[in-house]
Parts: sequence; C-alpha cells; structure tokens
Amino acid sequence: MKLADALFAPRGVALFGASADAGKNTARPQRFLRKHGYTGRIVPINPARAEVLGERAYPSLADAPGDIDHAFIMVPAAQVEAALEQCAARGVRIATIYSDGFAEAGTEGAERERRLIERARALGVRVLGPNSIGLANVANGAALTVNAVFEMDALPRGGTSVVSQSGTIIGTLLSRGAARGLGFAKLVSVGNEADLGVGELVDLLVDDADTRVILLFLETIRDAAGLARAAERACTAGKPVVAYKLGRSALGEALARSHTGALAGSDAAVDAYFRRAGIVRVDMLETLIEIAPLLCGRRPPPRLQRAPRVAVVTTTGGGAASVVDRLGTLGIDTLTPDATFIAAMRAQGIAVKPAPIIDLTLAATSDTYRAVLEALLAHPDCDAVLAVAGSSAQFHPELAVTPIVGIPTGAKPLAVFLAPHAEASLRLLAEAGVPAFRTPEACADALAAYFSWRAPRPASAATAIAWPRALPARGALDEAQALTLFAALGVPTVPWAIAREPEYVHTIAYPVAAQVLSCDIRHKTEAGGVALALGDRAAFEARLPPMLAAVRAAAPEARIQGVLVQTMADGLAESIIGYRHDALIGPVVMVGMGGRLAEIYRDTCVRCAPVDEAEALEMIAAVKGLALVRGYRGLPRGDVAALARALAAVSRLALIQGQPVGEAEINPLMVRADGVLAVDGLVILREET
Repeated sequence: MKLADALFAPRGVALFGASADAGKNTARPQRFLRKHGYTGRIVPINPARAEVLGERAYPSLADAPGDIDHAFIMVPAAQVEAALEQCAARGVRIATIYSDGFAEAGTEGAERERRLIERARALGVRVLGPNSIGLANVANGAALTVNAVFEMDALPRGGTSVVSQSGTIIGTLLSRGAARGLGFAKLVSVGNEADLGVGELVDLLVDDADTRVILLFLETIRDAAGLARAAERACTAGKPVVAYKLGRSALGEALARSHTGALAGSDAAVDAYFRRAGIVRVDMLETLIEIAPLLCGRRPPPRLQRAPRVAVVTTTGGGAASVVDRLGTLGIDTLTPDATFIAAMRAQGIAVKPAPIIDLTLAATSDTYRAVLEALLAHPDCDAVLAVAGSSAQFHPELAVTPIVGIPTGAKPLAVFLAPHAEASLRLLAEAGVPAFRTPEACADALAAYFSWRAPRPASAATAIAWPRALPARGALDEAQALTLFAALGVPTVPWAIAREPEYVHTIAYPVAAQVLSCDIRHKTEAGGVALALGDRAAFEARLPPMLAAVRAAAPEARIQGVLVQTMADGLAESIIGYRHDALIGPVVMVGMGGRLAEIYRDTCVRCAPVDEAEALEMIAAVKGLALVRGYRGLPRGDVAALARALAAVSRLALIQGQPVGEAEINPLMVRADGVLAVDGLVILREET
C-alpha cells in the first residue's frame, strides 16, 4: 500500500489507548471516525476492556483481525515504542503519535524521541508526530484526530488541504473556513515532525486528486530543501502552496549575530526562501483562511515593470477606500479609468468618473455592476479587479453579489470584499469559487501576496568551488584575509597593504585610510580604530599612536595583527553586500545602502544564494536608496552592472565546498561610474566546518 493511502485512506485503523469514557480526548478519534462516515475497520487497543464505545476492543494488535494500515497511538510516552513494535509485527505502514513527552519536553524528551524514531526506521514504520493532534481526510470521513472541532456535525468539503505545525490551528482553519462556506480536502498536524515532515506531506498532496491548493501553518522550517522540492512539484502541477509563518520579529532578532544578520534577519531569509521556492506568503492568519479561491487554478502572475494595478468598483465608497488605502501601503496602485473606458461605459448608460474608485453607490443595478466588472476585467491596463459590496451584500445580494457569480475572469483574478457582516453572501461566493474577504486588511494582503508570487527557481547546479588554501579554515578572518577572499571571488578591492610594528612601513600612495587589523573587533569605528584621509607620512605617524591606544582601551583582549593601509577611495554611493548561512534555510545574500547608516536605514533586499547577475539586478532595483546610482532625477549613473557582478560573486560563497562561511560582508562597497571597489570586509567561518 502507498504511504498516502495508509495515511489518508487506510483500510483499518488501530487506536492504541482508546478510552471507553466518551468525554476523554482519547475517545475522540473513535467517535469522530464513526460520526463522519469512515467505513474502514476500527480496532480499539485497550488491555483493560473487551469493548470500547460499542466496538470490540483487543488487548494487543496481535489479537486483532483484518487489515490495519494506520495506527493512532495515545498511550504514555514510555509505552509508545512497544506500540510501534506491535505495528511492525502486523505490517502497519504508519503510526500517528498523539502522545507527548518527547522533543517538546526538553533534552531528555528529545533523546527519547531520537531513540524512538531510530527504532521506527529499523522496524519500517513511518511516524507522524510525536505530539501530533492527528489528521483528517474530509472526503472519506477518516477523522483520525483528537481535535475538538471535529465535533461539528458535517465537515466542509473542498479542494484545500492544510499542513500545520500547530495542531489547534487545524481546528481554527476548519471552523472559520466552514463559516465562510470554504471546504477542505486533507488536514494534517505534524507535531514534532520527527519523521514525516511538512515537505514530504506537501509532496504527497501534490499527487492527491482532491487537493487543489495547499496551505501551510509554520512555526519553523526543518527541511528547507525537501519543502522547496515539493513546492516546485506543486507549482508544476498547478497547485499553489501558501504559507503563514510565525516569528516575523522575535525569531529574526534572536538569530541576528552580525551586521548582515541584523540587516537581513532570519525572517528576511525566510521571505527569500519562499520566493525562490514559489511559495505564496501571507501576513495574516485571516488571509490564509480566505486566499485559496484567489489562487486556485492560477499560476504565478507575469512579471511587471511597474507597480501592480487593481481596478476597483464598489457600492460603498468608504468600504472600498479602506481596501485601497491598505493596497497603497503594500505598493499596489489602483486604475483610474481613461477617456476610452469612460466613453464605452457612457455608451451603455453607465456614468463613470475618472477616479481611482468606480463608485456605483447611487446607480447600482445588477446589470450595471456586472457590465462594469466585465469591462474592467477586459481592460489592458489593470492586473486584477476588486469588487466591494456595501450593505446590499447583507440584505440585497442580487444587486452587487449575485452579478459577480459566473463572470469569466480569464487571466486576471477577481477579488470581492464584503463591507457588512454577510455570511450568506460569503457562502454564496465560496460555492461559486469566487474569492471573497470579510476584512479590508485580509483582502489587501491576499492581493499583495498574489502579486508577490513567483515561479520557483530551482537550486543552482553550478559547480562547487574550493576554499583558497592561503586562508585559515576556522574562526574569523581579519580584514586583509576577507578582502583576499572577496578578490578571489572576483570582487574588485581597493589597493591595500599591512603595516606592522614597530615602523609600520607600507607602500600605498597617499592619501590613505588606516584601520586596526584585528579579527576580534567587528566595529572598528566604534573602537576608535579607523583614520581617514591621511595625506602624508607625517599625518600617518601622528595619527597611529592615539588610534592604537584608543583600540587597546576599548578592546583590551583583542588581538592586533597590525594596521591595514588602503588607498582612499570614493564613489557615487556606498552599498553593502552581505552573505549569511541562515540557520533555517541555508545561504542567503543581501544588498543595500552601505556605510555607517546601513543599520539605521535597513534598506535591503535578500535572496537565496547563489544568484546570477540577472537576479542580482532585480535585487538592486528593489533597494530604494540605490536609486542614487540608477540615475534618479538626473543624478550621475553608477555602474549598476558592476554592482550586480559583485553581488553575484559574493553569493558564490554558497558554492564553496562544505559552505564554510557563516557570515560575510562588504561595507562599504563603493559604486563608481566605471566599476565598484570593496573597501572593508568581514568574514566569519562556521564552527562546524
């Protein structure tokens, strides 16, 4: 039997620890299976009882007859391994473990979990969990779960499947979706994800005939490569994958360890990962619940050379403005009807003004509303259409809701926001497959997520490169070694030399910049270890002693290898290029405005590494401050192509065998009219390499 069949369509299920007390959690799976129409064999395993809730119970799985494909284990943690042994002896393909006391319980529990999964693999039994609240196949009633939401009388059936790292969120999505008329196919809680994880489950759902959209609720990413492969398959199959991930701020701050980390943050890395994997990311849980109809059957939108543009028609000016205002903060424009469109509408007896919102509040009939929507969907200058219905959605849906049903949208999505509380209209639209939203924020978030959606970019197949033998393979590099590494990657660097005590002789032509050479001090300026524009030897010798004294006072434990002397360099703008091996998703690269104010402005763009020059140019275009070198308002143009080459070069740190670099940064990288120059560098190697 295939894993997916054992998981979602088992011929029989064994319930270890099934309770005869209908009020207990451990009685719920048996009750829910029967309640929702599961027709397979149900085998309660309870050594203390011969019967459980009307079903014959057995002391062990060995005593039970018939085919059993799936076990749901609810016994104490110390008894779980024995249950797995019974599963293996009977050829049970998969066990969902509800029992807790494993990795979520600390170090001892994590070790217990490691041993359990090691044994399960030896036995050939796949595991969902531990600490999983269960799963459900809505189509066949296999509600193998303890989630109390399954007390509902009927499960709403649809084409959306859910994989969640939070068990209770399964109930949240199911109940809130049902209230809107939205249905589901499969729902899975992964628990501790010790064996069967999010990526493999997405991969199984790609081949599921009932699934059309896959929703993910994520607290972390445990197998970035596996999820990315599954998401790529999903996109190829025309099944959008949507993610809501916790930790936008706290997790990013916790993982920030350097300039690059502080600027990029783990959450920025996750954003980059979702983008490359072709996963749609939403900001709001409400959006995750409602977005599926907007994406169902669609592919990533075409790339635009301008901001996305939405046409808006409404029967409530204020309601529409609440969405439009939010869209504006997300970088999405609205379409103002041109003279041609206004004339075409006038020919049909419909008055339209040249305004960002087409307001039909006083003139709405079902025919006019539908005519305007159809005309906007055909308009070549808009990328999506938003219909906003006012009070009529609650009491007179025939005016502004019913006309929407059945409109062929073609390549452009049509979204609907209902300003009043209108559950019946929401259900009507859901049944017709029309994406409808109950808050302006979720509506705007969904449209922004759609326009940010990109086709997956497969991982680079570029050949690995070797670590330069002249550089150490452990710890942090000093600035000279960092510049040597960047030069080896192909990044132009400012001429430099190392001056050592006692004479501090160097061969760099004046004027020069001098900075203390030490891999123990990251922020040289703050330690007083930088001197600029030293015009001659006398200025150099005069400045050196107080600079070194300031550094020794500020960082008495730091090792000082000498003084790095560099040619004074200037440019049209200072940029920063950063690289980091992110703890969740692996190598990322970043570009932004550089110099001392880089951390204040936080104007950056992050992508998964490596990137090619074309993607590097896209990143540069996304940084507002780098408009200074893109010819903004007649300013001199910098060599953006050279900046892109440097960015792509630094991103190739991801291709070094073993990926030894944990963090790297060039700040500043001077952007000039005819090239770029790396002035300062930071490289920290990963401890495990």
